[in-house]
Amino acid sequence: MSEYVIHADKPVVAYKRSDPLFLISVLMLWGLGIFTILICTQGVGERLFHNRYYFLWRQLACSAVGAVGLVFFAAVPVNALRRFSLTFAATSVVLCFFALLPVIGSAKNGAPRWVSIPHLITFQPSEMVKFAMVLYLSHLFDKHSAEYEENNKEFMVPAIGLIILAGAIFAQRDLSTSVMVFGIGVCMFIVSGSPVRVFVPIMFLLFPFTALVILTQRYRLLRILSFFRPDDYTTTSGYQALASKRAISAGGIWGVGTGSGLDSNLTIPEIQTDYIFAGWATAMGLIGVWGYLLLLGIFVFRGMKIAVSCPNKFAALGAFGCVFTIAVQSMVNLAVVCGVAPTTGIPLPFFSSGGSSLIITLCMCGFVINASHCDADNDSGSEKKKISDIEFSESFGETVVEL
Repeated sequence: MSEYVIHADKPVVAYKRSDPLFLISVLMLWGLGIFTILICTQGVGERLFHNRYYFLWRQLACSAVGAVGLVFFAAVPVNALRRFSLTFAATSVVLCFFALLPVIGSAKNGAPRWVSIPHLITFQPSEMVKFAMVLYLSHLFDKHSAEYEENNKEFMVPAIGLIILAGAIFAQRDLSTSVMVFGIGVCMFIVSGSPVRVFVPIMFLLFPFTALVILTQRYRLLRILSFFRPDDYTTTSGYQALASKRAISAGGIWGVGTGSGLDSNLTIPEIQTDYIFAGWATAMGLIGVWGYLLLLGIFVFRGMKIAVSCPNKFAALGAFGCVFTIAVQSMVNLAVVCGVAPTTGIPLPFFSSGGSSLIITLCMCGFVINASHCDADNDSGSEKKKISDIEFSESFGETVVEL
């Protein structure tokens, strides 16, 4: 009887393991964010909702939803995610305009930025736009890159799409987020190798337009004035930034710990959202600040390494966009908290209380994890062979099957 031996030129299944350091950095940032919510929001939770752990339980509930999103975007093949990228972008724009409607739209501090279903859910569509923009541009740059190189007019399609996405956020009276989204989109154009000359006139128009928008809205003008002349606005628009700097200074090198010393943070309005890092700096001091920056650096470095080494162009551009978005948000928030930038309202990823931000951040991380183990042609990482590709040969009484 002949002996049958199977030889494979390449593994039938070429599975690539996800980047462990990136995954660890995500879990650590996520855990530190929940811990910071616990130690910094007990006083404000008791004062506003008569529940010291209100913001903690809320963050944990949103974390559960975000974990589902992370697993979903990490497990679903990237080619399947690509197919719904345009629908995702269109849905995010529609939801932004839903926030302007009186029935389902919800306004806070005069800004209509939330879609609210009573007794069920409140969601901020602008957070969804950030992720949608990344997937939308990644899809177009991958699918039509050759067309953009041959005909620069085709380049206008993603440019107009980016303007619509940023404009939908601007319609919600959210200038800072719309400018950030537009800037990140331009960076994705540059990274993809697309010509960016069309943005030159747009950028020249953007600066005077932004200045006009700031000058015509009193609260935006006060933010700029209080940034440059903080001593003149210590009890009004500049109070939050000054209180944040006092809290950071109180932390010193080693921090005051997680005990009663954090009661001083109650002087910072809305500490649970945009200024949550001031609470972390107070509790952990300069050592804690450097520890966070080190962890964020590992997150960005490993994420960018995934983007550079990913053989699938859509996944690579998407991973770059997701990591870059989280990094820019983090640095802008830290600049505001430390008083080196005007107040923007941009939350700190993983840390700020707010379900929309946390859920979308975890979904982005899931996509980066997906990119770390996807394949160039088949994102599942497996190679399938047709029966017609199998060759049979016999040699010295044994049958060899070559794949």
